[in-house]
Amino acid sequence: RNDINVSFYVTDYKNKINVKYKGILPDLFKENQGTVVVGSLINDTFIASEVLAKHDENYMPPEVAKILNEK
Repeated sequence: RNDINVSFYVTDYKNKINVKYKGILPDLFKENQGTVVVGSLINDTFIASEVLAKHDENYMPPEVAKILNEK
């Protein structure tokens, strides 16, 4: 398994914290998108054991969108 070491910031637009993660980020993970990060704060860096990307209320899995478009 080829894990990737990534580093990014999470912000509430007032404060920000550096996050480090070893693994593959979710497909929905992108800038200005909501995220949930699980892990531990060590010094001033959050070491993530899991990164989850949140989608907006309009998100539809591609498989469902394809079925609806075929009808």
